Amino acid sequence: YRDLHTFELQAPTRVIEWARGSRVCVAGYGQSGGNEILQLLPPPALQAKETQGLCPERDFKVEGGGFSKRPVYSLKYVPDTSLLVTSGPPDSSLQVWQVSAEDSDVIKSVSTIATENATGQTWAKIATTSARGPWVLHGSTLDSVQITEVELRKNVYTAGSPDGEELAGLAFLDGSTAVLCCARGRLCVADVRQPQGALQALPAPAAPRGDRWCLGTACAAQGSGPGTQPVARLSSRGLLTLTDLRKASEPSASATAKVPSPGSGAEFLCVSWAPALQGCLAVSGFDGTVHVYDTQSWDSSGREAEPIFVHKGHALDGSGDPALVTVHTWHPQKPRTVLSAASDGSLHVWDWVQP
Repeated sequence: YRDLHTFELQAPTRVIEWARGSRVCVAGYGQSGGNEILQLLPPPALQAKETQGLCPERDFKVEGGGFSKRPVYSLKYVPDTSLLVTSGPPDSSLQVWQVSAEDSDVIKSVSTIATENATGQTWAKIATTSARGPWVLHGSTLDSVQITEVELRKNVYTAGSPDGEELAGLAFLDGSTAVLCCARGRLCVADVRQPQGALQALPAPAAPRGDRWCLGTACAAQGSGPGTQPVARLSSRGLLTLTDLRKASEPSASATAKVPSPGSGAEFLCVSWAPALQGCLAVSGFDGTVHVYDTQSWDSSGREAEPIFVHKGHALDGSGDPALVTVHTWHPQKPRTVLSAASDGSLHVWDWVQP
């Protein structure tokens, strides 16, 4: 490692979100209520533009917080605002939070975005953008996907799909296009300029039945189209596929992650592209590790790939069982800096040395 910082949370978290001024937001996912939402200021060494020497303060600082009565399974910062949006059981409604001004450390609930037939549906997957306004894209199934203007709580888009297949993830590709990933791996592309637009469905990857999938997208470069960056999908058996949406009839590359005992469990599957490191992605959710891969040499063979780095820093929990990494995310500017959290409440930020 070039650097490693650790922080112990009061409860396990499954969300890490970068907010204003390089702040980090995390939240608990316990079922008993009283789940904390915290805004953390990273260690000064992580905020410096250049690597510095010894730094007297190496810990995270809690800047603000609040409590959610429901588990927080997803949390997104609404760009260019002071708002957060969260989702979690028992239904697919969204909660909107205000991160207070500098003279207050309270994160307070300000509104709820209800969805049609929310009761009985799984929690909503969410994505946010400010490209055409403070929008949140959300849904738990293909036929429930919509975009809501957060501040006005006004619906601006509804996906024209009769298919009730469960969603595993969704993301904005740009201000006009969104991609949706079903739990069984099928991708759909939506043109959000059409208020009742039909979805363009793409073929599902060849994989054993019963596999569950998650989605990872890269931020498009300024002025580039929505298909210029590949979409990554990760299955519960460790299969990784990369898809160029400009020619999406089949994956442009595929590989198998080097993960132990892959199975059908997919609660914490996570795959993400490095925003400042060409062709690198990270994978977690199978055990207590985070694997980093360089995809630039991948082909369509699906053979096992060797990670270029494995983070093994999450310790055993109190019962002696290995901690499970619940989520990870990349630093938006520092190329090799990753944050990861685990089921034992540990939060790590680490930067590895390139071999």
